[in-house]
Amino acid sequence: MKLGDISVGYLLSLREVVQQLGHDPAPLLSRFRITDELLAQPYARISIPRFMRLGNAAIRYTREPAIGLLMGQSSRISHLGLTGMAAQCAPTLRAAFSTMIEFELLGSQNYRGHSSFEPPAVRFYSISPYNMFNLFVVDSALAARARIGRDLTGGRAQLREVHIEFPAPPYAARYEAVFGCPVHFEQSHNQIVWEPRSLDLPLEQSAAATHADLRELCRQRLSELTRHRGLRERVETLVAPQLDGQPPTLAEVATALGLPAWTLRRRLQQEAGTGYQNIIDDMRRDLAVTYIRDTEMALGEISFLLGFSSPEAFQRAFKRWTGAAPGSYRKAIFAENKAEEYLKQ
Repeated sequence: MKLGDISVGYLLSLREVVQQLGHDPAPLLSRFRITDELLAQPYARISIPRFMRLGNAAIRYTREPAIGLLMGQSSRISHLGLTGMAAQCAPTLRAAFSTMIEFELLGSQNYRGHSSFEPPAVRFYSISPYNMFNLFVVDSALAARARIGRDLTGGRAQLREVHIEFPAPPYAARYEAVFGCPVHFEQSHNQIVWEPRSLDLPLEQSAAATHADLRELCRQRLSELTRHRGLRERVETLVAPQLDGQPPTLAEVATALGLPAWTLRRRLQQEAGTGYQNIIDDMRRDLAVTYIRDTEMALGEISFLLGFSSPEAFQRAFKRWTGAAPGSYRKAIFAENKAEEYLKQ
């Protein structure tokens, strides 16, 4: 079980912003094994933890904490690949955002949640609790959607307000200049809220026949992407967003998959050689290792995200899984990474 991955197209705006800030992006990208060849591959992806580490390193490299907002301002619809091209040809802004959300999996997948379009709001899911590893992700995602909406309509689309889940950061004064509307922190969702009339604006490059053709290509690509998913992965996709609370029962998952509970139980044993509760335990273990290894989240935050009753219960489980306490495991990984960086010098 992993957090998810995103298209390398999302790195194009990061590279551009680092250059705009007067820095050479090559050393930064090289450190994370991002090459020109990788950026040129249409379906190449990087893991979400790797993207978060890269963004955090870019903030330190440039000394620009608001780098996510700048990334959003440098975003282009073409960075979204086939999905972006299909959206660009839509008849209205409403249809464009519907297309972008419908085919989001072609460019990114977060196993803990997903974006949604709740007109007039475009929502973005992010891992919480928040820290410097994921603030820039929310900033860049919301600012990019605002920039794209304006570009598609020739600057006519207007935002009513922006909602952000985390508390106002030190650079909070810069948000309203980017979004051009009131920005509210500590809200229940990360979302940009458009003026309703803006969603019905025609797009500058609307082309009905091309839009239909590209949507069909998106459907084909999405079918290819999801066709080979096994039953276990489909179960994980349904369970992951609810791990921080009470995971769904086997019967609830079976209903979502259109199967009787006994059939799901039998097929999991036959196809994956495991049971439903074992899958939940494995997901918690794999995600725990990912959070400890790839983020700076506190142990209490990780415990909450994975639905443990207390940090102590989480620490006992982690030691059972890995043979080490989570704090010791993180220190060992940190020391190992520092040693690798030293050898590369």
